[in-house]
This record gives sequence, structure tokens and C-alpha cells, in this order.
Amino acid sequence: MAFLIVLAALAFLMLAAYRGYSVILFAPVAALGAVLLTDPALVAPMFTGLFMDKMVGFLKLYFPVFMLGAVFGKLIELSGFSRAIVAGTIGLLGRGRAMLSIVLVCALLTYGGVSLFVVVFAVYPFAAELFRQSGIPKRLIPGAIALGAFSFTMDALPGTPQIQNIIPTAYFGTNAWAAPWLGTLGAVFILVAGLAYLEWRRRQALAAHEGYGETQDNEPATSGGEKLAHPLVALLPLVLVGVCNKLFTDLIPRYYGSTQSFPSSVVGKATPVVQEVSKVAAIWAVEGALLVGILCVLVFAWRPVTRRFAEGSKAAVSGALLASMNTASEYGFGAVIAALPGFKLIADALHAIPNPLVNEAVTVTALAGITGSASGGMGIALAAMADTFIANAHAAGIPMEVLHRVAAMASGGMDTLPHNGAVITLLAVTGLTHRQSYRDIFAVTVIKTLAVFVVIAVYSLTGLV
Repeated sequence: MAFLIVLAALAFLMLAAYRGYSVILFAPVAALGAVLLTDPALVAPMFTGLFMDKMVGFLKLYFPVFMLGAVFGKLIELSGFSRAIVAGTIGLLGRGRAMLSIVLVCALLTYGGVSLFVVVFAVYPFAAELFRQSGIPKRLIPGAIALGAFSFTMDALPGTPQIQNIIPTAYFGTNAWAAPWLGTLGAVFILVAGLAYLEWRRRQALAAHEGYGETQDNEPATSGGEKLAHPLVALLPLVLVGVCNKLFTDLIPRYYGSTQSFPSSVVGKATPVVQEVSKVAAIWAVEGALLVGILCVLVFAWRPVTRRFAEGSKAAVSGALLASMNTASEYGFGAVIAALPGFKLIADALHAIPNPLVNEAVTVTALAGITGSASGGMGIALAAMADTFIANAHAAGIPMEVLHRVAAMASGGMDTLPHNGAVITLLAVTGLTHRQSYRDIFAVTVIKTLAVFVVIAVYSLTGLV
């Protein structure tokens, strides 16, 4: 019964998200409904002490990133830089390669260390321009962005600074460059298969004489100026965000050390607040990089931006609030579900899979799907089962680097089910619905999940690491 309760809560939330209902409203309903069926006395305590605690904790850490990312994306739009990038991209690759252009831009940013949420805000304005000018349906934009930002550069390519590639290092004693050949092979598989799928979808739309679409929601504004910036100038803010993120990631821990304390009151009588810098250095680095990107846009496009900044900033902040609250609600939902007895039954059942790598892959991707979070699902899986994974790997002679790469890639598989916060954010930013665009996001998800087992098969046959 406990197992069925967990599945019912997950199915309910997925259905609500797919049908367009607010996850901010239905995530707590689904989570607390599961608690009610398990132990009614715990509904209020788990709502306040677990759901709200995790939700607020997420907002405390990540809302500034959402807000700065939204403002940065809006400035890229208002400055006309999005149109300049579109023009440059079309000139370089041609109109027929719009899909490839968006995927490569997203990949460049995420591999450079930019948060995938920031990439959604920053890339969408010129993705819309490029698809409109190329006559490709807008509904295919989320699939292209998901392939570039949510897949191979998130956890497959060796060295990627995304959190999904960092979490396993603490459990397996590895580094971000673990299993470079397997990771590269998995990334190439995802990229080639994903682009082939998106091209097939584009050709289907072309054969049906379907264009970009009329009366679309959340369409980016076009620049008021007729003269476009040089494409290299337009790309500069995006490149600076990636470069500064890497630079600040290295410099912040050196400057602040492992901890930083300060008095919590003016008179200094209260116990000092101690901030563990290691836990927030990556977040500070992203925030600082985004500020540099914003300043860069203002330097090169002060007039066109300031003319419409008041209304543009309101829209950006509204979008950031919606996106962050969606994701935070999902985070709270996952925390409540993970605390229920039915979740433990699922975790224990996964132990029965004999092959160590398949066991790890299925466990991580299943928990990521249930929680709707790649990092959350992997964190739960490794915290509970890392010792078992390591013991089984040692018995089978499997290097820790392979465990790392399989865990990282599996986390980015089924996490993108309809209730995933990044999926909801992507659809909200692009002004599309699950009905219109989730099919393509799910196809990328299936390719990503399949890639994990391709990597496992290659390792099993060749021993390549």
C-alpha cells in the first residue's frame, strides 16, 4: 500500500503538470495527500517542517540566480543582441541549421558553467528569432534547448562544471574528468541521436506546411534600432558569463577561505553568523558572472535597453518568480516523498538488480524521476546506496571513475518527467504548454537515458574508461 501511495502521488502531479495546472499549487497537494494516506497526524508537521523548509531553502540559495538570469536574458532581448546573434548564426551555418545553432549555443554556455536555468532565459530570445526567420515551428524550441542544455553538457562530457557531474566526486573519490572516453562517447551519442530526431521533426513540420505559428504567447520583443550590433559584440556578454563563472569559481574560495563569519546584529552581542563558503561558492560565482554579463550589455547597448528597461525588468522578475517557485515546489515535493515508507520500498527493491552498473543506473534515474530532480534524485541514491555500489564495483573489478560517469549520466535521464522544475521553467519561459512541446523534451530524455546503457555496454565489451 505504501508503494502505491508514492506512485499515486507521482502520477497525480505528473498529470496535473501535463494538463497545465500550476505545480506551485499541486506539488504540496500531491505530497501532503500521500502523507495523509500514510499517517494523517504527520500532515501539518511535514508540511511546515519538511515541505516548506526545503522549498524556502531552495529559494534562499537559488532565487538570485533565477532573477539575475531572467534580467540578463531580457537585456539580451531588449538590446537587439539576440537579433544580431541570429543574423550571424544564419550567415555562418545557414537557415537550414537553426536546430544545430541553438543546440551548440546552449552546449557552449552549460559546458562553460552557466546554470541551465540561466541558459533558458538567455537563449530563448534569439532562439525565437532564429526559428521565426527560418520558418520552424516554435513548439520545437524546447526540444532544441533541452538537447543543448539538459543533456550531454550537463553530466556526460568530462570536466563539465554542472552540479550533476560534481556530486559523485564526494562519494567515489573521483574528479570532474572521470571516465573521459566513456563520457565523450555518451555525449556524442546523445548529440547525434538528438539532432537526428529534431531534424526529423522539422522535416515533418515542413511537409505539413507548418510555419513558426501565429499569436504565440510570451514572444520576445524586437529591438527598436535598425542597425544590428556585430555578432561578436552580441556574443561577448554570453562568453563573459561563462569565463567569469569559471574565474570566480576558482577565486572565491581562495579569497574567503572555507568559512566566513560576521555579527548578526548592529551591537555585535549575538552569536556571529558563520557562512560555509564551500556550499555557496558556486552560486556566488554564477551570480557574479551574471552581473558582469548584465553590465557588459549595458555598456554596449545603453540606449536601446534603458528605453524599455522599466517594463522589461518587470516581466523578467515576474518570470523569475514563477520559475523559481515552480522548481522550489518540486524540491519540497521530492523531500516529502523521500521521507515516506513507500519510497524506502522502492529504493530497497532496486538492490535486486545483479549488474552493479545497471543497478546504479536504474536506481539513480528512477529516484531522479520520482523526485523530479537530477541532483536531488542522485543525492538521495548515493547517500543511501553509495557504499553498496562501491562494494559491488570492487567485487566486479569496476573502477570508481566508471561508477561516477554512470551515476552522473543516469541522473539526467528520467528526471525530466512532466513535473520536473527545469521542464516547467522551460515551457513557462517559451510560452508553450506540455501538450505542445513535451513530446520533444521526452524524446531527448529517452535518448539521454538510453545513452547510459550504451556507455555501460561499451565498458562491458571493451573495458574502455
